[in-house]
Amino acid sequence: MVVTTLDRALPGTYFALVKRFPLTHIRSDEHLAAAAAMIDQLLQEELEEGAQEYLAALTDLVEIYEDHHVLIPDASEADVLRELMRTNCYSQQALAKKVGIAQSTISDVLQGNRALTKKQVIKLASLFNVSPAVFLPA
Repeated sequence: MVVTTLDRALPGTYFALVKRFPLTHIRSDEHLAAAAAMIDQLLQEELEEGAQEYLAALTDLVEIYEDHHVLIPDASEADVLRELMRTNCYSQQALAKKVGIAQSTISDVLQGNRALTKKQVIKLASLFNVSPAVFLPA
């Protein structure tokens, strides 16, 4: 079955997925969990066009719900630095050498015992090519 909408046809797999998990506004955390499970399942598969369209629509519905109902806490300065180090493959020692911040200071920041100075934030933001604002709470 192929149905034409606006300027293109949607393959039957789109509608088969809609029958399995209807595309409606997410209304509860339980519905959100079910939608997330469906998304996870689809992300494990090789998707053709209809399934890709369905996944995009379901993802949009989840995003709308989360924007209004799911509070995501700010990441701490330590968590941000830890993730930037992990994704860029920096050890504390290598980072210290690269930006000129003492390794003991980096260690204290990662342990939550010390805050970065404005100058240190600027150095780190420059190295990781991110806005200094990533180190600040919203």
